[in-house]
Amino acid sequence: MSVDDTHEESSRVLNKLSILVEINNAIGRTFDLKESLLATLKILQKSYHIRSGAVFLTDEDGVSLFMAASIGYREEITKTKYRLGEGLTGRIAETGKPIIVPQVSKEPLFLNRMASWNPETDREQSFIGMPIILDYTTLGVLIINLPYNQKRDFESAKKFLLLVASALVQAIRLDQIRRRDRRQLLEESAKIQDKLKDEFSFQNIIGNSHEMREVFEKVMQVARADTTVLIRGESGTGKELIAQAIHYNSLRANKPFIRVNCAAIPETLIETEFFGHEKGAFTDAKVQRKGRFEMANGGTIFMDEIGDLSPMTQVKLLRVLQEQEFERVGGSESVKVDVRVIAATNANLEENMKKNKFREDLYYRLNVFSIFLPPLRERPTDILLLADHFMLKYGRKHGKPIKRISTPAIDMLRQYHWPGNVRELENCIERAVLVCNDQVIHSYHLPPTLQTAESSGTIPRLSLD
Repeated sequence: MSVDDTHEESSRVLNKLSILVEINNAIGRTFDLKESLLATLKILQKSYHIRSGAVFLTDEDGVSLFMAASIGYREEITKTKYRLGEGLTGRIAETGKPIIVPQVSKEPLFLNRMASWNPETDREQSFIGMPIILDYTTLGVLIINLPYNQKRDFESAKKFLLLVASALVQAIRLDQIRRRDRRQLLEESAKIQDKLKDEFSFQNIIGNSHEMREVFEKVMQVARADTTVLIRGESGTGKELIAQAIHYNSLRANKPFIRVNCAAIPETLIETEFFGHEKGAFTDAKVQRKGRFEMANGGTIFMDEIGDLSPMTQVKLLRVLQEQEFERVGGSESVKVDVRVIAATNANLEENMKKNKFREDLYYRLNVFSIFLPPLRERPTDILLLADHFMLKYGRKHGKPIKRISTPAIDMLRQYHWPGNVRELENCIERAVLVCNDQVIHSYHLPPTLQTAESSGTIPRLSLD
């Protein structure tokens, strides 16, 4: 071999190495499989001078191939499919072996279904097809068409394209892993959603009183609608539980349920919390951040303590309710959202309107469908039901095999006025479960506030009978 021949061979090797490096870099720049495959074909077209090329992947049925990416073909060709064993491409997938056809005009298995060559107008071309294999399993086929050159070293071309196919294996395998993980996440998400639907089904909201039956009826009426709901009642009556029941029995059940406590957010942060901010909107805004409304897109936002919003925030909230759009803090572009609003308050909004503390137009926007939750003292027949429910719940949680509540303890529970409503009752029973060392909750297991009529606000009845 002459010096010139050696130099020419070295140049060819370096060129192929350069192409392989470029392909690997292109694959590493994106998580999108189609982008990776198309980038590879474009590099081969530019640097290896292919006339056309495509990557076929095996379908989920395992008996056919679909075109995942292509270059140099007409648009309608991109939907081409092959069965295993059909034509050159199908034969490569079936056997797992490369096929080289120096002159396609002399190969009967070259079906030309992709119209890559016109025998009447095009010069002769060559076909090279490489299987894309991982662990003895054919994932797909890489095919290229080149202008025919009788001096072409097809053995060298085969070795080079084998390396290209190996690079594609990694991209395809990563995509398979991502798809599998996504499928598992979706399955897990579906299980969680089913669990939440069960947990927040109407049957799991405890209460058999006339007042609670009216609440259940209203919840069932409004759940499947897309109406804004205003839930009213004292603190601790279960407003969030009702909001969750509405959401998880609605058409939005598989979408986000986002909670926001309007009273717990400082006035200086509430706009950012609701609507998010752009990068650089203020000193600590290092990155763009979504607000609660954007996070709830497609689902439901539950706005607790809505009556505590400032007049300025009320104006901005009104716009979101009217137009379903807003701007992030520091931004000028409108963000469109599709969100159902469920609001809750323990405040007297009508009185606040008279004092100009709550906007009248916002009130009527929120008060489309109102649900009032009665305080626990107004539904005494539910107290024992709730107490038994919490006893079993916290008995399981803390590993205590508690069977029942004693009669004196039941009397105490019924006589107490429950200013903290259901939340206070739940805390009371959990405490009793923790301090109880046998299978029965007795009166001395209850908090001190329930053990004296004076502290409970209950006056013993005196009788001469």
